[in-house]
Amino acid sequence: MAIDLQTVKKIASLARISVTDAEADALVPELNNIIGWVEQLGEVDVTGVEPMTAVIPNTLRLRDDVVTDGDVRDKVLANAPQAEHGFFAVPKVIE
Repeated sequence: MAIDLQTVKKIASLARISVTDAEADALVPELNNIIGWVEQLGEVDVTGVEPMTAVIPNTLRLRDDVVTDGDVRDKVLANAPQAEHGFFAVPKVIE
């Protein structure tokens, strides 16, 4: 697949990027090189290679899901500019 000047301008338009004609001319060989590298990756034999999400094995360190505090509603609401019935009160907004 080859990228031409018209394709570069179309991509720039879709990405909402303003490029001059000189910049677009410079992007044509760069994008073609990138496409060439991607095509080279497609030629690699990966049979028997397991998919991986990272290059090193990662395991999540888990902790017990326990409540360590709570029942501090009054302390939290003390920071509110206005509270009513145990909740934050905000002005009504209607447009």
